[in-house]
Amino acid sequence: MSVASLPVEPFDLVIFGGTGDLAIRKLLPALYHRYIDGQIRPESRIVGVAREALDDNGYRAQVRAAVEAAVDHVVPATLDSFLTMVGYRPLDARKADGWDDFAAMLGAQPDHVRVFYLSTSPELFVDICERLGGYGLNGDNARVVLEKPIGRDLASANVINDAVGRFFTESQIYRIDHYLGKETVQNLLALRFGNALFEPLWNSAHIDHVQITVAETLGVGRRGSYYDRAGALRDMVQNHILQLLCMVAMEPPASLAPDAVRDEKLKVLRSLRPINDSNAAQFTVRGQYRAGAADGQGVPGYLEELGEKESRTETFVALKAEIGNWRWAGVPFYLRTGKRLPSRVSEIVVTFRALPHSIFDASSGPLLPNRLTVRLQPDEGVKLWLTIKHPGPGGLRLRHVPLDMTFASAFGVQQPDAYERLLLDVVRGNPTLFMRRDEVEAAWKWAGPILEAWEASGDTPKAYTAGTWGPSAAVALIERDGRNWTEDAP
Repeated sequence: MSVASLPVEPFDLVIFGGTGDLAIRKLLPALYHRYIDGQIRPESRIVGVAREALDDNGYRAQVRAAVEAAVDHVVPATLDSFLTMVGYRPLDARKADGWDDFAAMLGAQPDHVRVFYLSTSPELFVDICERLGGYGLNGDNARVVLEKPIGRDLASANVINDAVGRFFTESQIYRIDHYLGKETVQNLLALRFGNALFEPLWNSAHIDHVQITVAETLGVGRRGSYYDRAGALRDMVQNHILQLLCMVAMEPPASLAPDAVRDEKLKVLRSLRPINDSNAAQFTVRGQYRAGAADGQGVPGYLEELGEKESRTETFVALKAEIGNWRWAGVPFYLRTGKRLPSRVSEIVVTFRALPHSIFDASSGPLLPNRLTVRLQPDEGVKLWLTIKHPGPGGLRLRHVPLDMTFASAFGVQQPDAYERLLLDVVRGNPTLFMRRDEVEAAWKWAGPILEAWEASGDTPKAYTAGTWGPSAAVALIERDGRNWTEDAP
């Protein structure tokens, strides 16, 4: 049985950086999907803002091309109708030109929810918010969405949060992490707290270890300038991967109320055991890809893509994290992410403890631990690996096989993009899937000492060949604990 999609109230969504890659490739196609599903009312308005000298028609042509490239089977009449809601304003956050007309345009619909999506460099966050505040556009019906990164460290994150907080209250600020909008991440809540099967086993007595992998096959491409200032830990671990860890490890919230969920995530972040200059060499590995092969073709190394002779920026990170509380004492969380790896995959693998005693003899085959795999991409779904008897005569032979629920086949529908859920959650005023300021601060307090330890060591990232699973030290990180990285077949 399909679930009806309820429309949200009319809104004005302003995308600063409206001609950028995120807006064109993700945000606008996501809004079109929600429009054709009946969730966006036609009196809503979507306004792109950037410095390019475009008019409404020029911007609509860009949006049309973006939607046609991203969406299968576009109905021309429906797309035409969607584009009537789309407009454009050429503005510079650091110049006054055009802001009077922009404010008057938004003021024509004072009852609309106003969402300001800051898909720009973080250096512009303060300028934009100051302009919005100066023109009185930050009223109670306004919300501001901040894209990552929120700073490069705790100090710079606090500068941004303090500055934005001068014009918007904390309840109006939505710090977005699109991984939290993925369908499979939402299903973690349902799996853990909606089934009697898992939650009683979700602790150190029954779970051996947890792996979280976010792997990309692409290199840095056109993001080289940004990426070389950030690196894999800032770009992926401090936000995306730590948020996934929180969803796996948090205690049951009292309800699904936004602060109830975020309170429990914050407790996890504050319980992470420190990694600093005393143990970073033992618990962390960083790497940088060299020339190799991807998808059967030769690809350049990071330095060649960057156009530099040297760089100490990591394109791969593996970590062993530990949570200092009763539920997770002694359970390692192995985290890894990198570019130019063999496959594009994001998944969480929960490996349960081995049976304390086997009644089967060796000829029956290996008795492997149960494993729960939650895959976020490319094919969202859940697998529970169990041991069963291989069918047929000839003795008892054991097989390790998955109960597989791929969402697209199980429900017969294409799963919505994470931004589709998150954009409308902002309109609804539901901050559950967005990071609160204290979460950002706690994440930086844990990640910052790792960066400082790397800097103090003077070591360069370990080289790995493009198309492999990172440097050999990442394998050693987990194998010295008697475990192996898991690559479940899709």
